Amino acid sequence: MCEDRQVAIATEETTCLIAGGGPAGMVLGLLLARAGIRVTVMEKHADFLRDFRGDTVHASTLRLLDELGLGSRFAQVPHRLIDSIQLQVQGQSLNLDLSHLPGAHQHIALVPQWDFLELLAAAAAAEPSFQLMRSTEVTGVVREGDRVTGVTYRDSSGASKQMRAALTVACDGRGSTVRSALALEPRRFGAPMDVWWFRLPRHAGDPSGLAGRFVSGHGIIMIDRGDYYQIAYVIPKGTDTEMRAEGIEALHRVLVTLVPWLADRVGTLTSFDDVKLLDVQLNRLRRWYTHGALCIGDAAHAMSPVGGVGINLAVADAVAAARLLAGPLQAGRVSTRELLRVQVRRWIPTAIVQAVQRAIHAQVVADVVGGGDGKAPRGIGLASRTPALRRLFAYLVAIGPLSEHAPKFARPNG
Repeated sequence: MCEDRQVAIATEETTCLIAGGGPAGMVLGLLLARAGIRVTVMEKHADFLRDFRGDTVHASTLRLLDELGLGSRFAQVPHRLIDSIQLQVQGQSLNLDLSHLPGAHQHIALVPQWDFLELLAAAAAAEPSFQLMRSTEVTGVVREGDRVTGVTYRDSSGASKQMRAALTVACDGRGSTVRSALALEPRRFGAPMDVWWFRLPRHAGDPSGLAGRFVSGHGIIMIDRGDYYQIAYVIPKGTDTEMRAEGIEALHRVLVTLVPWLADRVGTLTSFDDVKLLDVQLNRLRRWYTHGALCIGDAAHAMSPVGGVGINLAVADAVAAARLLAGPLQAGRVSTRELLRVQVRRWIPTAIVQAVQRAIHAQVVADVVGGGDGKAPRGIGLASRTPALRRLFAYLVAIGPLSEHAPKFARPNG
C-alpha cells in the first residue's frame, strides 16, 4: 500500500515549479503561463494577507503592468500615488522630485501587497497552463544525481507529497527553504539597523506622500496610506528586546520628539503587539543556480528597505528569467548555461543597488542610529544643491538600473 502511494505521488508533475507566491513568483508564473508553459506556484499561506510587507510599486513595475495589459485593472485597486519624497537628515533637507522621470509613470504607487498579488493571481488564473496551490509549503527538493528534478511539499491537509519539474525556481524569500536545500549560502554585507513597523492614524489635512526624518539616534519614515500612516522607525541593529523593555511610552515620547504633530494620536499605539520587527538583511548569492534550480528575488539577494526597491528588483528578476527561459522550458529542459544567463543579466543592477544601499547604511544610517555628531553627511548636502544628482537618485529609486520590459509573448496580442 505504501508502495502504491509513493508511485501516485511521483506522477505529479509540471514544467516549472515556483516556490513562493510573492511578487517574483507571481510575475514569473504569469509570464511563463502566457508563453503556454505549464507552471505551478506553491504558496504556503492560504491568502496574501500579511501586513508590513513591501507596498511600494515603482514606476518600472507600473510600466510593466501597462505592457501586460493590466494597467487599467491596477487603477481600480485602492492605492496612493506619490511624486516626491521628502527627507530631512540632521537638519538638511533633500527632496526627490519624481516628475522628471521618463515615461508615463512619474510617480510611485503605494498599494497593499496583497491587492497587488491578487491582481497578478487573477490574471494568471486566466491562463490554462497556470496553477496556484495555496496552503502548500515547499519542504525540500528532489534530486536525480546532481540535478534537481522537483520538490517535496506539504499540502493543505498536511500530507507530504512530491512534484516533478523541469525547473524549480526559488521565490520563497530571504529565508528560502529551496535555497537552503540547495546548500547555497549568500554573502552577507551586514546592516547597522533593524526597523519597527506600525501604523498611526492619518487625519484630513495631514502631510501626504512619503517623508522621512533622521536626527542623532533616531530615524522615521512616514508612508501616506490614506487614512493611516505606515511608519518605519529605525533602531540600532539587535536592540529590539532591549528597547521593547523600556515600554511603549518610551516610543511615544520619541515619536512626538521627532514629529510633534503626532502627539494627538500616538496613544492609539497601545502595546508592542502592534509593532512588528523587520530584521534588516543585505546579502547576495555568489551563484544563483544549480542543475535544475534557480533563485531569484530575495532568495538570491535580500535588500535593505532603503529606497523600498526590493519588490521592483524581484519583479525585474522574474521578467528577465521568463524572457530568457521560456524557450528552453518549451523544449522541456533548461541547462545551467541558460540559468547562468539569468544571473548575468540581473547581477549588475542588483550589485549597483546594493552598493548604493551599503553606502547609505555607512554614511547616513550608521551615523544616525549611533548618535553621530549632529552634522548632515556631506553627500546629503551635495545632493540637495545638485539637481542632476537628485534626478539620478530619483531614477535609481523609481526605475533602477537595467529595468526590464515585458517579453512580446506575454503582451496582449503578442
